[in-house]
Amino acid sequence: MFSFLRRKEALPEVPRLETDLHSHLIPGIDDGSQSMEESLSLLGGMAALGYEKIITTPHIMSDAYRNTPAAIREGLAALREAAAEAEISIEIDAAAEYYLDDAFIGLLSEGDLMTVNGKYLLFETSYISKPLQTEEMIFEITSAGYTPVMAHPERYRYIRDPLKEYGRFKELGVLFQVNLNSFGGHYGRSAKVLADFLSQNGMIDFLGSDVHHQKHVDTLGNVLLSDAYREIFVHNRIRNDDLA
Repeated sequence: MFSFLRRKEALPEVPRLETDLHSHLIPGIDDGSQSMEESLSLLGGMAALGYEKIITTPHIMSDAYRNTPAAIREGLAALREAAAEAEISIEIDAAAEYYLDDAFIGLLSEGDLMTVNGKYLLFETSYISKPLQTEEMIFEITSAGYTPVMAHPERYRYIRDPLKEYGRFKELGVLFQVNLNSFGGHYGRSAKVLADFLSQNGMIDFLGSDVHHQKHVDTLGNVLLSDAYREIFVHNRIRNDDLA
């Protein structure tokens, strides 16, 4: 029924990621998959690449995607049921990708958050400009007992002095989740340069697929066989499989 990618044989020395913590696979809930059929095809593609667990992370953004924990959990249950019926052998969990906007602190104070393993809070910011209260919001995340994880730090165009600016985030206790497809140039030259910088300086904590559609899965398959992928594990301690 579904057209899945063939599994590619990885080189022996290349670590195989078994857990992914960033994707958009619950259908019709954000800018990711738009149908259950598409979600199942993407899940099958991820399974073919060797993933055994997917932590999918719908956007929560007050001006675009007003998702709630209840809606995400409902979508997760439907996705799990459909995957089981399609005999796709992959564990599926859900968290959220929170946008640091004016509504975020209110959500944080309410306490019902979609976090990774009850510990890590995945967040993103505007790509163009750093929010004025970014450091204050990061402080609130840590004060609430969560570890802040910045989604795709390599994609933020406001980063002008990588060593200084990324270093400051690290001082604040922020972990970095880099998109694997950035190493393949999928998001443009600037994102690739910054992804390489983060890799070479040992700043990457998690790797994510950020899968929204089939092209992301296709590109991911090539990246997982690349020299850039191997280099990540030379300089960084990647924590994905701690989430299994």
